[in-house]
Amino acid sequence: MNPDKNYEIGSSLLTYDLIEKILKDDYTLSLSDEAKSRISKCRDFLDKKTDENTEPIYGITTGFGSLCNKHISREELTELQENLVKSHSCSVGTPVAPIVVKLMLLLKAHALSMGFSGVQIITVQRIIDFYNNGIYPIVYDRGSLGASGDLAPLANLFLPLIGEGKVIFENKVLSGSEILEMFGWEPIKLKSKEGLALLNGTQFMSANGIKALIDGWHIVNCFDLFGAMSLEAYDGRIEPFLDCLQQVRPHPGQIETGKIFRKILEGSEIIEREKTQVQDPYSFRCIPQVHGAVKDAMHHVTEVLHIEINSVTDNPTVFPEEELVVSGGNFHGEPIALVFDYMGVALHELGNISERRVAQLILGKRGLPEFLVAKPGLNSGFMIPQYAAASLVSQNKMYAWPASCDSIVSSNGQEDIVSMGANAATKLHKIIDNLKIIAAIELMNAAQGIDFRRPLKSSDLIETVMETYRKEVPFVEEDVVMEDYIKKTMDFLEKFDIVIE
Repeated sequence: MNPDKNYEIGSSLLTYDLIEKILKDDYTLSLSDEAKSRISKCRDFLDKKTDENTEPIYGITTGFGSLCNKHISREELTELQENLVKSHSCSVGTPVAPIVVKLMLLLKAHALSMGFSGVQIITVQRIIDFYNNGIYPIVYDRGSLGASGDLAPLANLFLPLIGEGKVIFENKVLSGSEILEMFGWEPIKLKSKEGLALLNGTQFMSANGIKALIDGWHIVNCFDLFGAMSLEAYDGRIEPFLDCLQQVRPHPGQIETGKIFRKILEGSEIIEREKTQVQDPYSFRCIPQVHGAVKDAMHHVTEVLHIEINSVTDNPTVFPEEELVVSGGNFHGEPIALVFDYMGVALHELGNISERRVAQLILGKRGLPEFLVAKPGLNSGFMIPQYAAASLVSQNKMYAWPASCDSIVSSNGQEDIVSMGANAATKLHKIIDNLKIIAAIELMNAAQGIDFRRPLKSSDLIETVMETYRKEVPFVEEDVVMEDYIKKTMDFLEKFDIVIE
C-alpha cells in the first residue's frame, strides 16, 4: 500500500475511474468522519428500535428467507447473525482472483458507510483493515443466485471477521482465527442485523463487473489498434472512417471509433496510396459501426454500475431520520445482470469481427501470400491460428447466452425469482480471456501482413508498435511452433500500454 495516497471511504461517490486509480496507485483506505457519524446514528437508532419494539423485524428479530416467521429472542441476536454467516458460506468452484476480493472489500465498506445498514463502526473498520493489509478471504466463483444479494460468496468473504473461514496473506493460506491473532484483533461480535448487512448486497457481482470493465476497455483499445493494423496489412480504404460518414449516423461510439482510426493511421504511406478495390469486406468497412456499438454498450454498463456501487443493497434498510426499518428487494441483481449479459454479447462481437479480419488476411488476396508465408504448401504459415481464433469465437458465443434469462426458485419458494447476475458477471472473465488470445492472433497476422508491404511504411504510431513487437516476436520466414509465438504475443499485450489520444 502507498501510505502517501489515501482514499476516505464515504467521502464521495465511487466511479469506475476513481476505483481504477485507487487500485493502480495502491491507495490505502480510511473511514471518513462523515461516514462514522452516519454509521453511528443508524446503529444507535437500530439498538433503540430493537429494545423498544414488540413487533417482529425481518432479519433482526426473525429468521431469514422462508424462516421469516420464526421469532428470535433478544439474547439470541448475536448467535443468529453469526449462524447466518456460517450457514451461508457456500460459495464453491474456483477461488476468486485477489483483485476481485479486494474490490469486494472496497465496495462493501463503501455501501455500509452510507449509514442505512445498521452496522457497527468496528465492523466497517475491520473490512478496511483487511483491505489495507492485503488480507484476502478465500471466496469461490460459484454459488450466488444474485437475488438476495450475493449471499454465498459474501458469507465466505466475511467469515474471517468472526474468526472463521480462510484467508490468503502474503501468499500463505491462514485460518480466520490465525489472521486475527497475528494482527491482535478480536473477532467481531456481530450485533442485530449485522450478518445480514454483510451478506445481503451485490458486491460480488459488482466487483466482477468492475474488473471486467477494466479488462474490457483495455481489450477494446487493443482491437482498435490491431484492427487498424489489419486494415493496413489488407491494403484497405480509409473512406469508411471519415468523419462525415459517422456524423450522418451519429452514434457516439461510431464517431469515436472513426476518429481513433484516423488518428492511428495518420501519415501512413499504405493507407494513402491509390487503391484498386472499390470496397472492403464488412469486417474492415464496418469497424466504426461494430467497434462503436461495443463502446456504447460499455459506456451504458459503466453508467449502470455507477448507480449500483453507490447504492444500498442489503435488506432490510434502516432509515434513522424516518424512524423506519423497511424490508424490500434492493439486493436483487436484475439491473446489473441484464447489463452484464449485454456487455458479454457486445464484447463477443469484437472477437467475431477480429477473426473475420484474420481470415481475410490469409486468403492470399491483394498481393499477400496465402497463409501469410513466403512458401505456402511447404509451409502452413498462419493457417491454424485462424482455427484457434474461430474456436474461441464459437466458445464466446456460448458464453454470450444471457444468464439473466434463467431463474430457479430458492428458499422454499420465498425467493421465487432470481437474477443469476453472478453467473452473468463471472462469465465475462471467460469471454475476455478468450478475447485476449483472439487479439494476440490478430496482432500476429496484422504484423506479418504489414511486413509484406515493405518498403512502404505505416503511420508513426503503428511503426512504433511494430518495432516494439518485433523485439518480442519476429517475422515468420518459415513454419515455427505457433503456440510459442501466441504466448509471446499475449505477454506483449499484458505489458503494452495502449494510449490513443
